[in-house]
Amino acid sequence: MHRALELAVRGATEVLPNPVVGCVLLTPDGTVIGEGWHERYGDAHAEVNALRAAGDRARGATAVVTLEPCNHTGRTGPCARALIAAGVARVVVANTDPSETAGGGAETLRAAGVEVVTGVLADEASDVNRVWLTGVRRRRPFVTFKTGMTLDGRVAAPDGTSRWITSAESRADVHRLRQRVDTMLVGSGTVLTDDPVLTVRDADGRPLPRQPLRVVADSTGRTPPRARVRNGDAETWIATAAEVGGGDGLDLPHLLSMLWVRGRRHVLLEGGPRLAAAFFDAGLVDEVVAYIAPTVLGAGRPSVDGGAAATLTDAHRLTLREVTRIGDDVRLRYSVGAR
Repeated sequence: MHRALELAVRGATEVLPNPVVGCVLLTPDGTVIGEGWHERYGDAHAEVNALRAAGDRARGATAVVTLEPCNHTGRTGPCARALIAAGVARVVVANTDPSETAGGGAETLRAAGVEVVTGVLADEASDVNRVWLTGVRRRRPFVTFKTGMTLDGRVAAPDGTSRWITSAESRADVHRLRQRVDTMLVGSGTVLTDDPVLTVRDADGRPLPRQPLRVVADSTGRTPPRARVRNGDAETWIATAAEVGGGDGLDLPHLLSMLWVRGRRHVLLEGGPRLAAAFFDAGLVDEVVAYIAPTVLGAGRPSVDGGAAATLTDAHRLTLREVTRIGDDVRLRYSVGAR
């Protein structure tokens, strides 16, 4: 199952709005005869790719798969039926499928005489597939808050300067993170202060062919006509209070609902500090990715600013998931709340 999870992650930049899935096929003595993962949206699923690799050797094999094989016909056929037709004798599953359309594959397999075991490395698999699982359960996009800050939590100096707090290696890693989302979101204050272009670029600074939707949370329509976020490199939505009503501000749950209806499944919240605080207070942040630079300012703007918490008992509690060294910086990934 660890190997199947490694395979699943390979599809993370291409499969949205589908889940990431990995599959390993084994003979009765444990020999690997086929591997596969869901490589891109609309193409064959992990189980089918593994079956193709195994060929006739799949008969009597065990399929180890990170998500319950699908039970419906969409852009591709049902994987549960493909496993049955190939003569697979046993299926080991990490997570069951909670969706109404594709769930039920385990029941179909058992009805055909296939042994099914579920719950193997379920927590690890839930973390790997957190984006898709959150969307299915909450009917809104998964939200990752990304921040780059000094060791004392500052994202800008008192004079407003912020380029560059983190290293070139961290900035390159952010572009790899952006490749895994379908939406990038900033506030109008960030646009006015930093004028970001909000695109995914390669090592030479060229925009990649597939670009996330750029969204500016701009209650009063302050985004300048010549702001770089309005250029032609990617689609842009300037979300105003008139369109996403919330009194004097934006209705953030409604904003996410509108993105969900537009087929968006993973939002990268890139700033600013007050917008981040509003998302935390609304319970809409699912994970935090923080790049910590070996720098201390002692003053300046914090990464999250203006939240409602007045005491430690009101603080937002996070769970550390990953610690990674990026050059001289450190990248921390935290989950927020229960999935």
